Amino acid sequence: MTKITLKGNPFKTSGKLPKAGKKAPKFSLIKADLSKAKLKDFKGSKLILNIFPSLDTGTCAASVRKFNEEAAKLENTKVLCISRDLPFAQARFCGAEGLENVITLSDFAKGKFGKDYGLTIKNGPLANLHSRAIVIVNEEGIVTYTEQVPEIADEPNYEAALKAL
Repeated sequence: MTKITLKGNPFKTSGKLPKAGKKAPKFSLIKADLSKAKLKDFKGSKLILNIFPSLDTGTCAASVRKFNEEAAKLENTKVLCISRDLPFAQARFCGAEGLENVITLSDFAKGKFGKDYGLTIKNGPLANLHSRAIVIVNEEGIVTYTEQVPEIADEPNYEAALKAL
């Protein structure tokens, strides 16, 4: 378990993020068109997994906007924005914001991604949502960088994540 906070109040996650140097855990998530996206679908591309509780918060929305802006500059890199929001809400947000350089993926049904990646919030008002985290995966599916943001209301370290690519 990892300890995180929300406005200074402590909470726990279901585990720890995957370790750098290890294979990224497989996943099956839901795209905006309700089709499935699996980790193997992105083989050959670098991945930024931008994981957060919900697009309906300012910090989460800011991270999607920032990575959308940066993604346009990156070669052979896909930004996957992952939350437990419904795929419809994710698509509506990106459409309203004009965000076209990120791929939103939902873990709404079972939360298996959050459990497998050790970032499901176990207690408190955001229980069962995902904690804010970044996972960088290389073209071969190996984790090269992780960041568990300790305070949910804070943005991730964009510079460190992008440098890890």
